[in-house]
Amino acid sequence: MPREKVVRVWDEREVVYSLKKWRILKEKREKALQIMKKLAQFDPHVYGSVARGDVRKDSDIDIVIPYKVPSFLIEHALENMPFQKKRIVMATPWHLIKGHIEIDDETVITFPLINPNDREIEFYKWGGMIDIRGIQTNSRVPGVNKKLILIIPSENGHIEKEVMGRENEVAKVLGVSIKLVQERVKILTRRDSIGRTGIYLNEEVPDWMSFEEALKRIADRDPNIRRKIKESGGI
Repeated sequence: MPREKVVRVWDEREVVYSLKKWRILKEKREKALQIMKKLAQFDPHVYGSVARGDVRKDSDIDIVIPYKVPSFLIEHALENMPFQKKRIVMATPWHLIKGHIEIDDETVITFPLINPNDREIEFYKWGGMIDIRGIQTNSRVPGVNKKLILIIPSENGHIEKEVMGRENEVAKVLGVSIKLVQERVKILTRRDSIGRTGIYLNEEVPDWMSFEEALKRIADRDPNIRRKIKESGGI
């Protein structure tokens, strides 16, 4: 899929959804809900366009557990549900270390392998996140897409507003700090100008190994990983 670029909207505008778009949103949410119900004890949320509503046919279904949980409990809850891969990912040496369970090509369950800080939890509010009840009641939430456009759900679709120049407004709408908004604007505009620089850690975990054991082995060889684990209070 082509990389999405930052765009300039200038004035706000409303996007009216077609019947096809509403159908795609319903299908993706129904698929997400089936998985979220299995994980209900861990307060799962769906993140991104499926939470906001501005989906495309190729939109990912990102399910997030927002706090640290022993990985064997998550895998046990998903028992009898086939999946493709397990991965440990970390965007940069300063970001959260996360586990990924890839259910299929479009569906991923993400959970922290170390205790997240407040800023790392805020990140999910930035893109928009909604819980099981929100899915069941057909709610949608505001969030920012990869093009740095604030998506605000409306009755017929959504309102789009450019984030740059509205940082304080965006922070209030999303309930996040202005520092997070400024940080995300800086990262995404820089990425747009120089291109994606790659991810620091993206390592597959064998089926027979726990995420925690795999992370310990990675930490043994990587001082940045050891530092991040120590700062968070351990695995």
